[in-house]
Amino acid sequence: MKKLSTPGRISTVIVIGCIITLAFFPMWRIDLAAPQYPEGIMMEIWVNDVKGDVDIINGLNHYIGMKSIHKEDFKEFVYLPIALSVFCVLGIIVLLVRRKSWYYAWTGVFLAMAGLSMYDFWKWEYDYGHNLDPTAPIKVPGMAYQPPLIGYKKMLNFEALSQPDIGGWFFILAGAILVGVSIYEWKKSKIV
Repeated sequence: MKKLSTPGRISTVIVIGCIITLAFFPMWRIDLAAPQYPEGIMMEIWVNDVKGDVDIINGLNHYIGMKSIHKEDFKEFVYLPIALSVFCVLGIIVLLVRRKSWYYAWTGVFLAMAGLSMYDFWKWEYDYGHNLDPTAPIKVPGMAYQPPLIGYKKMLNFEALSQPDIGGWFFILAGAILVGVSIYEWKKSKIV
C-alpha cells in the first residue's frame, strides 16, 4: 500500500478546517431585489438553520402561493451537521492510516456528499417554486418561482441571486484541495 505524502497529510488538516468553518459561517445565500426593496432582502442557509429576512420572504411568498420557509421543515438541518462531523472523523482516520487509497476514498465521499447536497438543494427550490397554492392571491399562468441553484434569475419584478456564502466557499475550497491533491498523489505514484 502506498503511503500518503506530506502534502496529502497537510491537505487533510486544511480540509477538516474548511469543513469546521461551516459551523461558524453560512453556507449559501439567496439575495432578492425589487423596486419595493431597493436595499434588497436575503436568506442565509446554514448547515443547521435558515436566517436573514425569512419572515419578509415568507410574507411575500404567501401572495404567490409558495409554502412558508421554516427551519423545522428541513430534515437536512439535522442530517447535514452529522454527515459533516462524520466526514471530519474520517479525515482524522485518513491522517492516522496515511494511505493514498484512504485519501482517494475520502475524496470520493466528499464528492458524493457535495453532489447529493446540490441535488437536494435544487429539489428543495423546485418544490417551493412549483408546488404553489392554487388559491393564492396572485396567479400568473405558467409562472414558476424557483430561484436559481446558482447564479441570477429574474422572476416577475424580483431579481434573485443564489450563491455560496463564506462557509460555502470554504466547502468548495475543500473539494478543490481534495481533488487537486488526489490527482497529485496519483501522478506521483505513477512516476515512482
